[in-house]
Amino acid sequence: MSAPPWGSDMAGTADAGPPPDDDLLRLDRQLCFRLYAASRLVTRLYQPVLEPLGLTYPQYIVLMILWEDAPCTVGHIGARARLNSNTLTPLLKRLEQLGFVRRSRGAADERVVEIGLTEAGAGLKSRCRCIPAELAQRSGVPPEKIAALTGLLDELLGHLET
Repeated sequence: MSAPPWGSDMAGTADAGPPPDDDLLRLDRQLCFRLYAASRLVTRLYQPVLEPLGLTYPQYIVLMILWEDAPCTVGHIGARARLNSNTLTPLLKRLEQLGFVRRSRGAADERVVEIGLTEAGAGLKSRCRCIPAELAQRSGVPPEKIAALTGLLDELLGHLET
């Protein structure tokens, strides 16, 4: 019997046979913990870069979606950001208060809320162009490893979403 994918041998000793059942619950064997810790640490890397712009990391994610797709519906933003509406609604209200987005009701269906960028929101894109390169440099991880990790995470997300 091999170790399950969520608690696998991360140390590279897979040839030694299956670990004892108690070892499966060791924190250092959990993929989920590595993903959680990495997410928190990467988000923390963004704080000093986004703070001068008055943005949080989730707000930055939403703005990146809008720079690509605006105007679009709240549902579209939620799907791309993988955020529920109860998380997204206050975030969008705050971006509206900051003057970066405007919310409006759909012309065909008033239940649909559309989000567009204001001039200030669109203009913020040029101030954020340097962020990806700065964060890659701050991480200390070579670009080819970031690309490989991105590919693996995309594959994992694809499996998890089906």
